Amino acid sequence: MAPLKSLERDYPIIDSNFQQFCASHGIFSVEDFLLHDLYVLVAFVEQQSTSERLKQGITQVLSIIDGQHQPWLNGMELLEDGRQNKHVLSTGCEGIDFLQGGLREGQVTELVGPSSSGKTQVCLQAASNIAKKYTGNVVYLDTCNSFSPQRIAHFIDQILDPPFKEAKCKVLQEVMSSILCHSVFDIFAMLDVLYQLESNLISQMQTGDGRVRLLIVDSMSSLITPILGGSGLHGRALMVSSGFLLKKLAHEHNVAVLVTNHMVGGEGGTLKPALGESWKSIPHVRLLVSRDHGSNICNMSILKHTSMASGKATRFMIHG
Repeated sequence: MAPLKSLERDYPIIDSNFQQFCASHGIFSVEDFLLHDLYVLVAFVEQQSTSERLKQGITQVLSIIDGQHQPWLNGMELLEDGRQNKHVLSTGCEGIDFLQGGLREGQVTELVGPSSSGKTQVCLQAASNIAKKYTGNVVYLDTCNSFSPQRIAHFIDQILDPPFKEAKCKVLQEVMSSILCHSVFDIFAMLDVLYQLESNLISQMQTGDGRVRLLIVDSMSSLITPILGGSGLHGRALMVSSGFLLKKLAHEHNVAVLVTNHMVGGEGGTLKPALGESWKSIPHVRLLVSRDHGSNICNMSILKHTSMASGKATRFMIHG
């Protein structure tokens, strides 16, 4: 979370008086505004002697939230952006690599599927392959205690050629040191990590230090679903805000982002992605993954893609 106090230097209107007023209503960060009824807050502002200045502060915070949205780009700018520094990273997963060549830097790719369909296995395999094959780090946000170093070691063992088996320990050490795993169990903890990551990426641009190639959130839905209940819009606003922050990180820092989303029952018992219509516009690419009952054979198909037709599908094996 971005604390209000940290904004005071760049936005003088968010001064100590404004921070004290907000604190009296349980608001300490930019995200807290998304959980607060702004109409109620403004009603309290009207009772203050410094109401106009407080309103300016509220307007400033809202503009900061809006600033998380990507700017409008025309077609030529999008084409040029796609040509420059947007490499496709091979994941080692036959499903993803067959359908689109891998994960594209600058884009958010979403894996949608029911429980035990292989989403986490794909994430672990992608993390292993990209950490081994490319210079840079993988950031893995684990929301369900599903990160498995043993599976990483297994994937590394599989992709090493026989002559290099003796060097497996060294390779594994290098790969594991390139995968930065954070356990996050609520949306605010995730936002904390993402804002810190953004700050680090900005510093790295200035110093030329190592970069982040891949950001994984497994699973996005487990963080967001608990805050979507009820008739309020605060949970939905937090969901959209976190989604745009992921897109911003991907776009501005050429990071490939991979998130997972589980399935829930819809009308007539038909399964549908858990995060609903408001989230649908966030990922650039949406892939549906399922697993044949009682086997390691998985199916993957394109639900949404920026440059490929929906419906294209393939079958692949998750190696045990």
